[in-house]
Amino acid sequence: MKRIGLLSDTHGYWDERYAEYFGGCDEIWHAGDIGTMELAERLSGIACLRAVCGNIDGGDLRRFYPQVLRFKCEEADVLIKHIGGYPGRYDRSIAGTLYVNPPHLFISGHSHILKVLYDRTLNCLHINPGAAGIQGWQKVRTIVRFTVDGREFKDLEIIELAEGKRKVE
Repeated sequence: MKRIGLLSDTHGYWDERYAEYFGGCDEIWHAGDIGTMELAERLSGIACLRAVCGNIDGGDLRRFYPQVLRFKCEEADVLIKHIGGYPGRYDRSIAGTLYVNPPHLFISGHSHILKVLYDRTLNCLHINPGAAGIQGWQKVRTIVRFTVDGREFKDLEIIELAEGKRKVE
């Protein structure tokens, strides 16, 4: 069993509550638009970091983090891509992969909109954790925690981050 902290679209902004909420996690997964290597390093200091680069991420982040990441967590097949769309409206850059070889869990970011949806066609859970940073138009900043137990995803928590943010320096 593994406890996962999930976030996206930090855009280089650090919030001390990332450490507070992810401190008990085995791994942190970042679905892109990290923003800075410093932020990635700080997250890595909390727990093992798995991340993909997003459309705003520069060359240094692109050297360390791929555009698409597929791996096993416990017995679950996990696929992460920053721009991925939603069930029934997947981005064409990943739709073929999803339909030919669907994972158990597909994670994307980019939209800044929190969504947790089950795709019955693919028998796949989709999570977009929304945006954890302050860049963008979203009014509510969100992060997610959940547990992977074999092939099951459970104990999912959506955490809203109110005001109180600062930029990594």
